[in-house]
Amino acid sequence: MYDVVLLIEQELSALDAQQVLALHEGLELEDERVSYHVLLPVEEASSHVHAALGSIARHEMTPPADSLTPETLARLDAELVTETQAGLERSLELLRSGGHAADGELTHGDPVGRLVRVSQDHDAAEVIVLTAPHGVQQFLHTDWTSKARRVLGIPILHLLEHETFDEQAGGGEGVSGM
Repeated sequence: MYDVVLLIEQELSALDAQQVLALHEGLELEDERVSYHVLLPVEEASSHVHAALGSIARHEMTPPADSLTPETLARLDAELVTETQAGLERSLELLRSGGHAADGELTHGDPVGRLVRVSQDHDAAEVIVLTAPHGVQQFLHTDWTSKARRVLGIPILHLLEHETFDEQAGGGEGVSGM
């Protein structure tokens, strides 16, 4: 079994899944079955609320006091978990449609810590981190890929979600100019 752990920032698009599957096309022919283990972080509702408030001029708009109750945040957390779980299931189906085994889980807290544990538990052959571009974090080596590389001794590939390989390599819009 060729185990690949995939840390994704959001639900896979059809393009994302197609590109991940393309990376392992030849392995199935060599009697080495590929198995994907997908991790998708769940954010807490309170972090979304704080981010939203940070982007609003506070002196112009204040949210209603009852919108930030613990009950409201708990309801929002439950909704986020439900939505994220559905996105994980759709991502797994895209990988399975290519004839591969795929399982996954939602992560809470530190996604890189969970990535390391899952990689070690499955004796992963490689890790793929699929995120939007995070130029500053990548430059400072505080992004998920850099953190994982410091801990794991296996190949780790960072792909940009929703971009073709050509775009990521500078053949399209991409972020190759950073």
